[in-house]
Amino acid sequence: MSVTIDSSLITGTYPDQHKIPGLVWFDDDKKQIITYGNGFFEILKLGFSNFAENIMHRYNNVDLNPKVKTIHEDLAQDKRKTASINALIYRGYDHHTLKVPKPIAKVSVLPEEYETAGPKMLSLGAFIRQDPNNKHIVKRLGLNDAFAVQELKYLLEKNILPEFTIMYLGENDHTVHKKGPTTTKGIEKLDKHLQEVLNMFPQWEDALNNYIWVIIGDSYQSSVKKDKKEALINLKEILSDYRVLKLGKAVSKDDDIVITANERMAYIYKINESLSLENIAQTLQTDSRIGWIAWKVNEMIHVISGAHEGSLIYNSGGPDKDVYNQTWSLKGNLSILDLTIKNKQIEYGDYPDGLARLYGAIHSQQGEFLIVDAKPGYEFIGESSPQHSGGAAHGSMHKADSLAPFIVTGTNKSIDGLRMVDLKKWILDILN
Repeated sequence: MSVTIDSSLITGTYPDQHKIPGLVWFDDDKKQIITYGNGFFEILKLGFSNFAENIMHRYNNVDLNPKVKTIHEDLAQDKRKTASINALIYRGYDHHTLKVPKPIAKVSVLPEEYETAGPKMLSLGAFIRQDPNNKHIVKRLGLNDAFAVQELKYLLEKNILPEFTIMYLGENDHTVHKKGPTTTKGIEKLDKHLQEVLNMFPQWEDALNNYIWVIIGDSYQSSVKKDKKEALINLKEILSDYRVLKLGKAVSKDDDIVITANERMAYIYKINESLSLENIAQTLQTDSRIGWIAWKVNEMIHVISGAHEGSLIYNSGGPDKDVYNQTWSLKGNLSILDLTIKNKQIEYGDYPDGLARLYGAIHSQQGEFLIVDAKPGYEFIGESSPQHSGGAAHGSMHKADSLAPFIVTGTNKSIDGLRMVDLKKWILDILN
């Protein structure tokens, strides 16, 4: 999901290190579901105040692992200024005050402001802005493309654009969710916003000649079938033999499991000690729409699938190496994750860098849990999670969700690997 990908982009690590497991997850220590914003009805049940506090404070200042450095922190140590515009992950060394917008203040018990740590220049919709005259703060509390573009134009106009700026333009994501991956409406709108930025220069060529530009999608979205009954994998129904924690309720001794659906993947947590993760996994294995189910036993990752016999068991370190020079120890049915090994060289199929990405998710948090991954065309739903039948969704490890466009101009600097976790080092190398 986007928040996990953004964390990988800005830290150069997978979630086993940056510790942001997904858009929705279960904190085993606090025994509560954490959401960074996965649909209105889910937010409503989990508590609007909790959600607002998570995105205004907890995300950057608590949950994002302080032991890993963001690109803003690395560059600040090098005495270089950076900016973040509407990116949810922005942690840096400079102190900023986020103002709670009136619409949120009216429906929450939050304080009027929050202190946060960010880059030298921080813009986040109605919460904080660089341009005091930026009027685009009503729609989605300023977390919209028009606001973001106006902030960048302001930095260019005032000639205060720092050495590195990251700007998040998220509206096309919403368009594709509704219309599907073939729609061009959101791209056309985005293109007009980019023209606004280029029009700040005497000639568009001046922008290309004087700056390095990188345009990247956080991930692709794959089509979800139109028929809701077929498309939506209702985890509560499949696991009806288990008592599922209700959203907004405190964990009780009567609860068996917690479901946190992240569109095309989900975490399922075991909170009843007497239950077996393997038994729950075998129940899920009977649904043909689920690609695979994974969990950890001691230090070994177990993966099963309804479409394949046996299991795949693996761990990091071992005799086999992949294209990213990561080594692994594997035994069992490689077809479950569409792997092949030739001369001790691992080749990936439908799940690019699948071993490291699954390892990162399995080690992203405490507790005993399963990871389930949907086949293309299908989406998981929990109690009140959003659904996108007839549109598109992402979150799975399948290549249909994982690949992203990457457009660069202004540098010939080669990149060692084409993964989200490789971009931070590549950017730092360019700046150095």
